Amino acid sequence: MSPTARPPSRYDGRMPYRTCGNTGLKLSALSLGFWHNFGGGQPTEKQSKIIHAAFDGGITNFDLANNYGPPYGSAEINVGKILSQMPRDEFLVSSKAGYDMWPGPYGMGGTRKHILASLDQSLKRTGLDYFDIFYSHCFDPNVPLEETMGALDTAVTQGKALYVGISSYITAQTKEVLQISKSRGFVKPVIHQPNYSMLNRWSEDKLLDYCFQHGIGIIAFCPLFQGLLTDKYINGIPEASRARIQQSPLRKNEISEQNIRVIQELNEMAKSRGQSLAQMSLSWVLRTDKVTSALMGASSVDQIRDNLKAVQNLCFTQEEEDRIDRIVAKINLPKSLWASE
Repeated sequence: MSPTARPPSRYDGRMPYRTCGNTGLKLSALSLGFWHNFGGGQPTEKQSKIIHAAFDGGITNFDLANNYGPPYGSAEINVGKILSQMPRDEFLVSSKAGYDMWPGPYGMGGTRKHILASLDQSLKRTGLDYFDIFYSHCFDPNVPLEETMGALDTAVTQGKALYVGISSYITAQTKEVLQISKSRGFVKPVIHQPNYSMLNRWSEDKLLDYCFQHGIGIIAFCPLFQGLLTDKYINGIPEASRARIQQSPLRKNEISEQNIRVIQELNEMAKSRGQSLAQMSLSWVLRTDKVTSALMGASSVDQIRDNLKAVQNLCFTQEEEDRIDRIVAKINLPKSLWASE
């Protein structure tokens, strides 16, 4: 089958598509992100097979950022080349700007200069005419939010983005974003991308409810907590895992004997549901209609095919939810590396 041919099973109803906030835009319940495994000097056959397996399984939302790699920018180049073989109007592509990307005072942050320069660079690297969603990747305390949101508004008015979003903004910042968008007549963010998983639940305090009430979709990143919520670490840290890489957000001291016991308990519960731990972890994030999509990474086609099964069982009984709460309460993790209230 050619890369552009649509398999009859792609839209057969197995993959749910959820409406993003109060727009008409729909996202696949599972999205594929390229934070890891898609850098390098050129796209690989493995990278291509992963993306095509996701697309053929009904995943239509692909998530990038300007500094994904390594090296920075290489994920956009590689993914852009692979996506160019696929039917552009059948999927969404997002990218982001905000974290460090190039040297000097304009290489990061929420300024108009950085965001619009990043947008142009990202479009050039991916070879796309526009992004479906373009995000402010992080809140910048040194830049007025009016400037940041004005830059995102310009991205839409210039036709370089169809929608805009924010990532890792806490609730107070999100409220200010909406107030500014309304008062200044800027385009409203349609989606928020917070870190959300069984092990990182800061957004449950206020953010999920606020976004739901105000028509903003939620796409949860790190729903598998950098692989900790899979069977990868049940017996400790494998030699080949990225937890052994010094720069990894998943640090070695997070995989203590106590935490491994917690993961083993969760794994046994997943088995009782007829799921793998990864499947249950994705299902748990998607159990509420406050979440539009769960953003997962992948290093193999097998991971994609296994994780796609998560959407087959998105319901949890109250007893199951209570059991999960009791289990995860025993985990001992450092303070979140990402946004918290």
